[in-house]
Amino acid sequence: MDEKKQYIHNKQLVSYAKKLRSQMTDEERKLWYCYLKEYPVRFIRQKVLFKYIADFYCPKAKLVIELDGSQHYEEKEMEYDKERTAFLNSKGIMVLRFTNSSIHNEFRNVCEYIEQTVNKRMENISYKAE
Repeated sequence: MDEKKQYIHNKQLVSYAKKLRSQMTDEERKLWYCYLKEYPVRFIRQKVLFKYIADFYCPKAKLVIELDGSQHYEEKEMEYDKERTAFLNSKGIMVLRFTNSSIHNEFRNVCEYIEQTVNKRMENISYKAE
């Protein structure tokens, strides 16, 4: 079984992702309901990608958005995040990270940055397809 199929059919990850969708953090709720849910390019919440679960994933732009709470600043978590980002990058998926405080204090800037990144990624992907 190839790597992609192995992780797509990981029932534990799929079950855990479903649980995470029902238990979003305040910051995830804000980004989802105030911006990404109605975004013109589809985003998926708590998407299983290979052996990881992304907070938000845009398949057309091959873009992951991660919201980092305080636990992400512990050394072990920082190393895990670094490895995870490198793995996803190796699959052609870009990862954007935002702190929870940026969602509270700089929401408009976060949304503008996401929009710019999605547009740039979509443009680059369409050029590669030609």
